[in-house]
Order: sequence, then structure tokens, then C-alpha cells
Amino acid sequence: MSRYSMIIQWSNEDQLFLVTIPEFALRVVMPCTHDNTREKAIRNGEEVIDMYLEAWEAEGESIPEPSTLQIA
Repeated sequence: MSRYSMIIQWSNEDQLFLVTIPEFALRVVMPCTHDNTREKAIRNGEEVIDMYLEAWEAEGESIPEPSTLQIA
């Protein structure tokens, strides 16, 4: 499992769970994947993260850092 954030939101319009990856928002059109169940949407999100990371590495592009929770 990656350390990247995923936001899973239900879309009444699409009748699907939509997945956004905040760390990729400047480089990828969001939402980046979806599915009809939350579990499948999460699995799809993990696959998309892996796919982009592999592609960016293969192309020698910079890879965004995962965001981490800052507790004071």
C-alpha cells in the first residue's frame, strides 16, 4: 500500500465513488478513477498510483512526495 492520500467521494450525478489523489492534482486530471463500490474504487486508486509512479520513473520525471499528517 502506498503512502499517498486518496479522497473517495460519492457522486450522485455519476452514481459512482470517485477517487482523487491530492499529491497528483497538479499533474493528473482529477478524479483519476472511480467504481461502483468504495472497496473497488480504493483498489483502483492504488493501481492508478502505482501506474503513474512507474510511468514517471520510467520517463525520468520527478515524483511528487506523499503528504503526511502533521500533528502539533
